[in-house]
Amino acid sequence: MDLLDYHRGTLSARRVRVLVQHLPRDSAFVQELQGEEAQWGLGEHLMASAVDQLAIGNWLFTAAHTAEHDTVPDPPVPLPRPGMDEDPEEDPVTDGTDIAAFFSGL
Repeated sequence: MDLLDYHRGTLSARRVRVLVQHLPRDSAFVQELQGEEAQWGLGEHLMASAVDQLAIGNWLFTAAHTAEHDTVPDPPVPLPRPGMDEDPEEDPVTDGTDIAAFFSGL
């Protein structure tokens, strides 16, 4: 497709707009406008979320089965995502003492 066809009168402005709106996210134009956020689609975000949830579940299992005199492992760090801060704010995940208190009361 030759964009000079717009100036020649054989390509309408509507067609140019539709072509630009439906560019793939890996195109140079979209990369320039959106930066690295354009590299991640819904599938990538869902996969990263699933990996984070699996890591939290494994950590919770390990923390709950750690002996009382052993130190609880550090909580997992979420996968970095484009557009998110490098230093996330305080994570609401417990340090393991709440889990140990819960299971010791059973």
